[in-house]
Amino acid sequence: MKRNKKQEAAELSVSKIKVRRFEIILTSLFFSALILVMIANIVLYMKNDSQEAINNTYNPRQELLAAENIRGMILSKDKKVLAYTKTEVNGDEIREYPYRNLFCHVVGYSTKGKTGVEDSENMNMIFSHDSLGNKIQNELSETKNPGDNIVTTLDVDLQQVCYDALGVYNGAVIITQPSTGAVLAMVSKPDFDPNQIADLWDDLVKDDESSVLLNRATQGVYPPGSTFKIVTALAYYRQDKEKALSYHYNCNGKFNYEGSTIRCYHGSNHGSEDFTKSFAKSCNSSFANIGTQLDYETLHQTCQSLLFASCLKTKIPYKQSVFALTESSSTDDKLQTVIGQGHTQMTPLQLNMITAAIANQGKCMTPYVVDHIENAKGNVVKRYAPQNEATMMTQEEAEFLTGLMTEVVKSGTATKLINDSYTAAGKTGSAEFSSNKDDSHAWFTGFAPVEDPQVAVTIIVEGAGSGGEYAVPIAKRIFDAALLGSPQ
Repeated sequence: MKRNKKQEAAELSVSKIKVRRFEIILTSLFFSALILVMIANIVLYMKNDSQEAINNTYNPRQELLAAENIRGMILSKDKKVLAYTKTEVNGDEIREYPYRNLFCHVVGYSTKGKTGVEDSENMNMIFSHDSLGNKIQNELSETKNPGDNIVTTLDVDLQQVCYDALGVYNGAVIITQPSTGAVLAMVSKPDFDPNQIADLWDDLVKDDESSVLLNRATQGVYPPGSTFKIVTALAYYRQDKEKALSYHYNCNGKFNYEGSTIRCYHGSNHGSEDFTKSFAKSCNSSFANIGTQLDYETLHQTCQSLLFASCLKTKIPYKQSVFALTESSSTDDKLQTVIGQGHTQMTPLQLNMITAAIANQGKCMTPYVVDHIENAKGNVVKRYAPQNEATMMTQEEAEFLTGLMTEVVKSGTATKLINDSYTAAGKTGSAEFSSNKDDSHAWFTGFAPVEDPQVAVTIIVEGAGSGGEYAVPIAKRIFDAALLGSPQ
């Protein structure tokens, strides 16, 4: 039986309606998904990038907020004022730094640009979470609102000890809490008075030799010297644990290999050594010998796991440490690298992160300076939680390195740290930086107490000489102040 034309037309009409309905649904779903993606993008922007956009010097909103609010204070961990805004009788606002040179790099300045905490927390300080009632009252009286205050992790007493201990030398000191990454002190020299930055500016920017404005603790890159033996030791242990544990070498003061000669510091003859003694005495000859047995890929991967040439999560401005060795590098370059010379360079921040990871059972926490933000009444607006940067090594590897670094203090190059009040672990370094073998930076990095690490300390003293002679005494003053309450 043939269908009539009306039935066919009806069926065609129903079919077209179904197709159109499907197209409408599909189009609706597409635009709904697009809207959701846009909303998600806006949320992510607000969470991650809005502060950076507002902090951009070309963003006019900064001027609007600054016209409404007085820039907030920067405070130490125990609420001592590190920076505040003073309003003159004529209405001019002047940024004041009560501790002058002491915090000049880590706190920074807000004239002639911004650096340090003044830069990273700029948006938060020019924003106000004062009560609505107070804001209305301030508007009626044509008074600015108080901006939010930044409470840092910085300890004024520890900062002063570090500053005084570094003395007349250029260099840097950084102290962190291994379990959290909180920066307790950060000193860089040469320094300047941020209260006078406008007057000093022309002279400071012309000074190409001393780089006064550079924060050496995070942006200074140096040859690591014997502190790099921490890296070499870890790589050797990873390559062949049994071989490392049974290692033996007889040092006569120098090591010759394929036309290259490595000498121990000041020609020291260390005699019969196992791996622990080689590390404790910082024997260049023994570690050069280890370098001949260490394959490039293991050393390279170890440096990668320790975040060389990596982007860090920290908000503190930094430079990346550089692992310069390649598979095609010469034998001499490799031997120089494994003892901390050559072209490999490291920042004190990077070395401190590695040291703190050893103290924290292999886990590296992201270094941070800001604990929380609060309004003018002291109510917390935002609190920053510690975050994990990376797992640099296993717990077993961290314990192995802790044993080596403990022996450095017990019988090696850092015996000046021995005392009855606490145990310490560390590594010294003397990093040559010129053709004159007597020119070297003095390094120390370590943590204490060994049983329950509270502080990780990293020190570089530029051009001073031996790490054991110059950096270790500074470390002792810092450990005493941090753990006993006062430098001994």
